[in-house]
Amino acid sequence: MQYININGQIVPAERTGVPIDNGAFRYGYGLFETMLVQDGHIMLQDHHMARLLDGLQQLQLTLPPHTTADKLTNNILDTVRKNQLQRLCRVRLQVYAGGGGLYGQDVAKAGYMIECFALNEEATLYNENGLQLGIAEGIAKSNDALANLKSSNALIYAIAARQAKANKWNDALVPNTGGKIIESTIANIFWVKDNVIYTPPLSEGCIAGVMRQYVMEHAEVREHPLTEEVLIQADEVFLTNAIKRIKWVAQIADKQYTNTTSRRLAHQLFNDTNHY
Repeated sequence: MQYININGQIVPAERTGVPIDNGAFRYGYGLFETMLVQDGHIMLQDHHMARLLDGLQQLQLTLPPHTTADKLTNNILDTVRKNQLQRLCRVRLQVYAGGGGLYGQDVAKAGYMIECFALNEEATLYNENGLQLGIAEGIAKSNDALANLKSSNALIYAIAARQAKANKWNDALVPNTGGKIIESTIANIFWVKDNVIYTPPLSEGCIAGVMRQYVMEHAEVREHPLTEEVLIQADEVFLTNAIKRIKWVAQIADKQYTNTTSRRLAHQLFNDTNHY
């Protein structure tokens, strides 16, 4: 039986439910964090909590009374233990706006839900077979004040993911309204040219990924807008997210990439997982 945590109460999954006027359901008004739990520890815990609290402040949402970062952390680990997934799992913490409509007085009163899912260790390891990617068409993400949030409004990523599946890609790259490539449907993007690592700046509209932040804290990375021309000229490309960590991209369209830097970086950062 799977168990889910709603506002601090662990209940069987089949008994869960949210109000019909739930803000995330109606308007995509909410945030979520996807976290890796390994050996009973939340990887990049401080990064996740800091991003979540910053996002809540930006969206003017308030968690239930006495719900601190420490309490959320304890609720996450309690839910993981209840599901007997301490060894390795993926956790989704969803925070949603209250009901009553966008202008109602209760919209700022957020609720939260914690789910956890069994995870194959292979998903966290460096990939020996590189990913095949393509660039999504007909959609573009605005680089506005909300663009860096990991929000519940994920329609653009859902459509890009459908394109990836239809084209038999492992993932799709998402452009912004200026035509620059900013991320994939589930990850931040990095590239290497002449042994220098680059990634798009947050001002281009990509999600402020916690693994992106971690990589930039431990490696010399330059921020630069990413055009298709720059992508074609790159020597290496790799993706990062909190669950899959670093994944090598072998090919985009007709361009093939090497993986010396991404392999070295993955070994450097994750050889001992207790260090992060």
